[in-house]
Amino acid sequence: MDRAYVISSPNVSLLKSGANFWGRKLSTKSFYYPSCRGSKASENKINVQIQYYPLKFQPSTFNHRYKSIEGGQKYAENNTKYVVKAVTVPSSESESKSSNSKNTGDSIKNFLAVLYQFIYPYAMYGQFAATISATLLAVEKLSDISPLFFIGLLQALSPHLFLDVYVNGVNQVFDLEIDKINKPYLPLASGKLSFRNCVFIIASSLILCFGLHLMIGSPALISYILLNFILWTGYSVNVPFLRWKQYPVVSALILFVSSTFIFPITNFLHMQTFVFKRPVVFPRSLIVSIVFMGFYSIGLALSKDIPDIEGDKQHGIDSFSMRLGQEKVFWICVFLFEMAFGIVFLAGATSSSPFWIKIVTSVGSFALASILWYQTKYVDVTNPASTRSFYSFNWKLLMGAYFLLPLTR
Repeated sequence: MDRAYVISSPNVSLLKSGANFWGRKLSTKSFYYPSCRGSKASENKINVQIQYYPLKFQPSTFNHRYKSIEGGQKYAENNTKYVVKAVTVPSSESESKSSNSKNTGDSIKNFLAVLYQFIYPYAMYGQFAATISATLLAVEKLSDISPLFFIGLLQALSPHLFLDVYVNGVNQVFDLEIDKINKPYLPLASGKLSFRNCVFIIASSLILCFGLHLMIGSPALISYILLNFILWTGYSVNVPFLRWKQYPVVSALILFVSSTFIFPITNFLHMQTFVFKRPVVFPRSLIVSIVFMGFYSIGLALSKDIPDIEGDKQHGIDSFSMRLGQEKVFWICVFLFEMAFGIVFLAGATSSSPFWIKIVTSVGSFALASILWYQTKYVDVTNPASTRSFYSFNWKLLMGAYFLLPLTR
């Protein structure tokens, strides 16, 4: 049975003295009572609030008469009713459990948000779109869009995610001091992600990337992983004979080779030879994709360094933006992007595809080129935030172009 023990206090003891409580309210007091259930006792906290209200002309067990000795004046009867309110407050143990559960959930959400920012989401989406586009180049007829195709697509997509995490992570580790100037918002540079956790994520991603590719067993995908691992490790790692990003021509060449040749060709061959078991061929759409990416990848390589000129200058990285100036490099990039969209426009207009496909590719590429040109008037080449936004915007336009390329047959 539950038992409650009221702890006496000065306010409660006034009940016995007969003092006047008219218009007053007693303060709230807290006490504990043990609840015995079985052999184990728990403790609950009770808030006791004593209130009293005057009830005139009603009998009460606490009626008292007083006379003034000095003035002989009678005082009216004082009738007071006392109400005790008890409110159960959660015990400290349950509060602690609720708080710990909330803190754990918040920690997981924060970590996922930091990880999302760590992997450069706009680049990841671009790689996913590029993989889908390259695998669609191997589709010859509508019946090829089958469960077999989606299995092959999943085989190509899954390991690419881990490779992107590795590439971006290695770059952030060795660019830590530069990023504190150029990109202080990045998780590692801002301190949101510790160096130890960053290294753990990078190492785990690399192991998973190679492990998955070896399990799948596609020669084209294994070649893709090995070549990009060598190129992008040499691009970022600061050891003798490496750190190729400090040489502007070599830096642009790495992105050009990876995006123009390695990525589309290996993903196309994976679907063509490993999934569909067909002989090696190079269709017109693959050639158009290679030429398109030749222009677009150089534009991306040059525009990437425009907002980073301050940090590059302090750390001795001689980029094209340092040599030629930000505005000149900006307009070179715009010219390269427009040339790339022009290639898709011509390829779509002269393709042997049905008329509606010609309309889609031509109008689509023209629309992307127009959007790009319209956006240029809002770019301030001296503002890092503006040029960085322009760089990520070009990745979004690239994703739109990726879905037009398989139609240029």
